[in-house]
Amino acid sequence: MVDVDVEAGETVLDIYERNGWGDGLPLEAPTPERVDAMLQALAPVNGRPVDPDEVIAVLPPRSGEATRRTIAINAVLAGCRPEHLPVLISAVRALAHPDLNLRGVNATTHPVAPLLIVHGQAAVDGGFNAGLGAFGPGNRANAAVGRALRLILLHIAGARPGPGDASTQGGPAKYGYCVAENLDESPWGGYARSVGVDAPSAITIHCGEAPHNVHDMESEEPARVLDKVASAMTSTGQNNAPISQGEYFVALCPEHAAACAADGWTRDDVAAYLFNQARMRVSELKRAFGLRAWAPWMQRLSDDDLVPMTEAAANIKVVVIGGAGKHSSVIPSWGMTRSVTLPVEP
Repeated sequence: MVDVDVEAGETVLDIYERNGWGDGLPLEAPTPERVDAMLQALAPVNGRPVDPDEVIAVLPPRSGEATRRTIAINAVLAGCRPEHLPVLISAVRALAHPDLNLRGVNATTHPVAPLLIVHGQAAVDGGFNAGLGAFGPGNRANAAVGRALRLILLHIAGARPGPGDASTQGGPAKYGYCVAENLDESPWGGYARSVGVDAPSAITIHCGEAPHNVHDMESEEPARVLDKVASAMTSTGQNNAPISQGEYFVALCPEHAAACAADGWTRDDVAAYLFNQARMRVSELKRAFGLRAWAPWMQRLSDDDLVPMTEAAANIKVVVIGGAGKHSSVIPSWGMTRSVTLPVEP
C-alpha cells in the first residue's frame, strides 16, 4: 500500500508517474474500501462466493498474475462502476487465451490494441454505448472499461512502451478500445451466438488496428455497399496483407446492415461476398512483400491471379455497431492473432 501525502499536495497521479505506472491520465485512488465495494458486486458461483485472490490469468510479457482483486484495483483506477467488473474479468480471461497470442500482440512493432466488444445483457446493465459515436468519447462505460483493460496490460502484463510494448508509434486505441454490439438494430441477432457462445452476456477481444472508415451514403444494394468495404480491406499498408490467417472485423452501421438484410443477405453471405471481392493481384502483393505468411494454396497462385486478403471467409467477422448515418468500419487484425469470444462470468 502506498500513502498519499495530501499536505504536500501529492496526488495519485504524481505517485503513479513517479513509479512509472498508469497511462498518464488522472486516476481514481484505489482505496481498500473502493476495491472491496467493487468486489462485493460479484455474484456467487454455484452458491459460493468467488475467491478475490484466485489467479484468473497469467499475462505476458512479465507473466503477471491477474486476480479478481488486482483487476478490481485497475477498475477503480480507471473509474469503472462495480457492474463493469465481470466484463473486465471475462476480458482478462480472453486476453490469456492461447489463440489470442498476447505475447506476440505486446511484442510487435505494429500499433495493435485489444478491442473489447460487449454483447448482450451486460452491455445494457453496464450502460455501454452501442449506438451513435460508439467508438468515441462521452460514455463512461466504454471509456472506463476500455481504459481499465489497458491499465491491466500496463500494470499486470507489463506492456509498457519500450520493455513490454514494442509498438513503433503506438496509437490512441492503446488508451482504451471498447464498444458494445448494437443488438437492438442487428438484423442477424447477436454476434456471440453466431460464433457458438450462447449466453445472456458475452465479450469479444479482437486485437487489431484502429477502425478504417467505410463511407456509402447512397446505396441500398448490398453489393454496392460491400464493394466499398472490400476496397477498405484491400491495402498493402495494413498488417493482414502478407498474413493469410488474419481476421477482419467488419463493423457495419445499422443502415448498412439493414440494406444487406433487406435483400435477404445473412451474416455469412456478407462474409462470403467480401472474401470473394476483397482481393488483390498476386504480383502486386509480391512486389510489396518479400516475406509472406500465406497458406500453401495461396503460394501456388500465379502472378496474374487474384488472391483474397485472408485465407477463409470465416476470418471475416461481421458485427453491427453504431447509430444513424451511413458509415461503417473495417478493423484488420495484427495478423498472427485470433479473436476470442467468451461468456461474461465473475
